[in-house]
Amino acid sequence: VKLEESGGGLVQAGGSLNLTCTASGRTFSRSAISWFRQAPGKEREFVATISWGGGSTYFAESVRGRFTITRDNDENTVYLQMNSLKSEDTAVYYCAADEMGGTRADEYSYWGQGTQVTVSS
Repeated sequence: VKLEESGGGLVQAGGSLNLTCTASGRTFSRSAISWFRQAPGKEREFVATISWGGGSTYFAESVRGRFTITRDNDENTVYLQMNSLKSEDTAVYYCAADEMGGTRADEYSYWGQGTQVTVSS
């Protein structure tokens, strides 16, 4: 699976962004897809995950209630809608794919190159 993120940018606090993860490869529809983020000087952290069928989602406590994750297997795409953004959401956001999934970065075999999200206060 090859992954590519898009949709990052600069937004004011309280604003919204919608990130897109587009995949190629026959196994996409059978893969759990997750979003992680990494701020400068910090470790990569889990943000959200969606099961291969889209019926199950899970979010980090820091984004729960503000972010939603959806997927369209016909379009090989996963979306991360981010609302009520805060300065602490500033990071490079990565999507990752794995057959089993999880909340640890080392559980994922496939990664995109990342997209920068900057929230100004």
